[in-house]
Amino acid sequence: MPTSLSVLPIRRLTLDDLVSCADLAEDRGWAREEHRWGLLLTASTGYGIDAPEGKGLAAVCVITSYGSSGAARGLAAIGMMLVAGRHARQGLGRRLMTHAMREAGGTPLMLHATQYGRPLYQQLGFTAVTETETVLGHFRSPETAPSVMTRPAAAGDLPTIVRLDTGIFGVDRTHMIARLPAFADRLGVAEDSSGLIGYGAVWPTQEAHVIGPLVADNTETAKALICSLVASLGPGPHRPVRTVIDVRHEELLGWVKEHGLAPTTRTTTMVHGIPDLPGDWTRRFAPLNLATG
Repeated sequence: MPTSLSVLPIRRLTLDDLVSCADLAEDRGWAREEHRWGLLLTASTGYGIDAPEGKGLAAVCVITSYGSSGAARGLAAIGMMLVAGRHARQGLGRRLMTHAMREAGGTPLMLHATQYGRPLYQQLGFTAVTETETVLGHFRSPETAPSVMTRPAAAGDLPTIVRLDTGIFGVDRTHMIARLPAFADRLGVAEDSSGLIGYGAVWPTQEAHVIGPLVADNTETAKALICSLVASLGPGPHRPVRTVIDVRHEELLGWVKEHGLAPTTRTTTMVHGIPDLPGDWTRRFAPLNLATG
């Protein structure tokens, strides 16, 4: 008799599951992005349900936990919620979400929801706080470059980057930020006479160079970091550039569209256990990726 999906155990994923995770993403029409899966399976906690037919995974999700900062209670980001097409609409997504929420305990949660996932998350008590827009294309550098000073990050910048990031995000993301120099193709910073005022990274996928995270004191600094990160890739032609921007940053979104990036998808940023995300959204321009917040 076929195995009932409701009794299949949920287990912790390891790096040995990287290819199976990429296969499942491809099954659902997502890019494989094995480089990103490598980061998620080491810096975050993955949960999966093995396919009853004995090969691959039927469902996965990843939860990334961040430490408390000041009055904040910490934060956990849930992402990469994927159910194989052949097992869709059989309750696996709800089982995994419920499990991840239980494992998080009382830690506040956040996620980025597609239009298809949002109804489930609403049923589980998540509320919407904003939206993000993914943009993709061949970036055309402006004729007049932003005047903000930027440079490649040095090893000694990492503690300052962590302090800046913690103040803006309202939670301690040291374990993720510390992995950026090895994960990203380029890590850049912006500074003025007061010191470091922003940072950003660009990292590879098979289809695009992804800019994220992007953290800056203001929009002009964010523009300067984008220009410098794209320039650091060298002369073209190169893969398209992709990034994800909070729609409240209307000026930056309009600017990247003027310079070659076109909108592809929108997601809804949702929270559970808190009324809004901690930190200062006005200086948070792009996440590392949608899975980690």
